[in-house]
Amino acid sequence: MTTLRHLARLLPVIALALLAACATPPPDELPPPSEAEISALASEIRALGVDVAPEEAARAARIAITYPRRLAVQYDVEDPPIIHNMKVNRGLKPRGLCYQWADDMEARLRQEGFETLELHRAIANSENALRIEHSTVIVSRRGESMWEGIVLDPWRDGGILWWGSVHEDDAYPWLPRQEVFARKRARLRGADG
Repeated sequence: MTTLRHLARLLPVIALALLAACATPPPDELPPPSEAEISALASEIRALGVDVAPEEAARAARIAITYPRRLAVQYDVEDPPIIHNMKVNRGLKPRGLCYQWADDMEARLRQEGFETLELHRAIANSENALRIEHSTVIVSRRGESMWEGIVLDPWRDGGILWWGSVHEDDAYPWLPRQEVFARKRARLRGADG
């Protein structure tokens, strides 16, 4: 019986070792962001509306593309996101769950005090028991909803920003974070009551 327990404890470690062959490059080996990539995102952000300040769009794009690479070093990312999550949850890595990427990205972008841009938080898969929840930051034109914005997702590629329109992000069905939290609180009240 103790042998089975010992084996059961080792299975996650063995699985991690086997999946290490699919490891992403260490953070210090991530390709440097290109000016073309930053410029492309800045153009997309400017295209959110004529009243988006070009200078704000450029700053937001530069931060959104460069800051996740710094976070990858800070989080000691060496593996694909799911594997890194398992390591964080087992206490082997300091941070790097999707909500932590989103928290840190949002905090950094908020430091800029944008006047023509607005930041939103979103969660995907909260209603799907077969997939893990995923959190992100979305940038929109000031006064617009998240649905009119651009997803800024540093988690899914381990520090290399994935970005695109909320409507065109086929990988994740995003919902406003506060809506997801409200549904969860309502479920808890129903279970308690």
